[in-house]
Amino acid sequence: MAAVARSTGRSGAMGITHRLTEICGPDFARFAGAADEVAGRPARWVAVPGDPSAAAEVLRLAAAHDLTVVPRGAGTKIDWGAAPEQVDIMLDTGRLAGIGHQPAGTQVAEIGAGTPLRAAQAALERTGQRLALDAPSPGATVGGVLAADESGPLRHRHGGPSDQLVGVRYLDADGELTSAGGGAPGLELARLLCGSQGGLGVLVSATLRVQPVPASQVWVTRPVGSPLDLPDLVRAVLSARLDPAAVELDLPARANRVRPAPHPDDPAAAARARHPSMFRRTARLAGAGTLAVLLEGGPADVSERVDSLLALLGDEATVDHSAPPWWRSYPFGPGETALRIEVPTTDLYAAVYALRDAAGGPVPIRGSAGQGVVHAALPGSLPAERVASIVTGVRRVLLARRGRCVVVAAPPPVRQAVDLWGELASLPRLRAAKEYLDPHQRLAPGRLPGGL
Repeated sequence: MAAVARSTGRSGAMGITHRLTEICGPDFARFAGAADEVAGRPARWVAVPGDPSAAAEVLRLAAAHDLTVVPRGAGTKIDWGAAPEQVDIMLDTGRLAGIGHQPAGTQVAEIGAGTPLRAAQAALERTGQRLALDAPSPGATVGGVLAADESGPLRHRHGGPSDQLVGVRYLDADGELTSAGGGAPGLELARLLCGSQGGLGVLVSATLRVQPVPASQVWVTRPVGSPLDLPDLVRAVLSARLDPAAVELDLPARANRVRPAPHPDDPAAAARARHPSMFRRTARLAGAGTLAVLLEGGPADVSERVDSLLALLGDEATVDHSAPPWWRSYPFGPGETALRIEVPTTDLYAAVYALRDAAGGPVPIRGSAGQGVVHAALPGSLPAERVASIVTGVRRVLLARRGRCVVVAAPPPVRQAVDLWGELASLPRLRAAKEYLDPHQRLAPGRLPGGL
């Protein structure tokens, strides 16, 4: 890219830094530091625009100098997916925050992409409302949740982020502010931006459905001694028509113990412990697994459904008005290989055994038993070739069961050795969208499946 070489020599780099400072303000534009990277790929500049027009100016500057741009929210999932080919400007969305004015009775809310999800929920709860989003990443922004299409336990009843979407405002690669939503074609494009990790556009704000905060929440939990118990348990819960808000599973690896604190002389371990995804992360404990069912609604209605569920699950079931400690958290941390497995619920046990067989032992698994979408963790110390073999073995089993296995995050050697996504039926549609929205490959190039 000759234009990049001309624009980012010493004088060109200083000129771009000066222009970014003019656009964003002196405290919000700088050369990137050691922590400013995307899946291990370092950035050159960091720009934090204060409003959508400033963000558009950043993108127009990048287009003029043929520079690449990768958006960043809170950075909780910045190591997910493939590393981009190049990161010239990291566009931090932290100042694109806030909740738009909502007339009384409105069932939607427009929320800035840089708004922390927890802050948005807290603001909405003061009006008796909530978003049906409960992404596990602590500190995640609304834009980050959408860009990664990150779901939590509530996906069982309410679907993923794209299902809550009414419309979005986003910037294309040329810096044009565009809206998508409303009718079918616009909503399809808006939903396509979900999970695109900034590769199709830079999210500025999203209009999402809101709903009343449930008056009562109760968790009913039951031990799971073996993956073979899962089909009957999940089938019984779902066929009882108790309208659960979530049906979650936690299967710890029995050999795992609580992790020791990082040694003070090991800076890498200390850095991993401070990573955003480790905040309030639950420890892995030995023992049997757990199936947890969340029931929401009016107190009398929930109480009646709880009694029915207890009768269904037997004497081992227990009731609590607070979530289990592992609820809404991932079984993996920084430096590990994170897998997402999607399979019909009746075949979830087969996926668990396939992963155990391929890995040569129990692997921690957690996620939605009611939807057949779970996450698993492989140690970061495993050689890349060994991880590739495990993933291939699991995919072979899942193929016959209409399932798939995706590598969500992994150390750089594993990323290079493994096809992160496997077969993807939507790849032609994604390629067409990339060619239409970003024909010059300036937005997070290489971040999407197929090297897009």
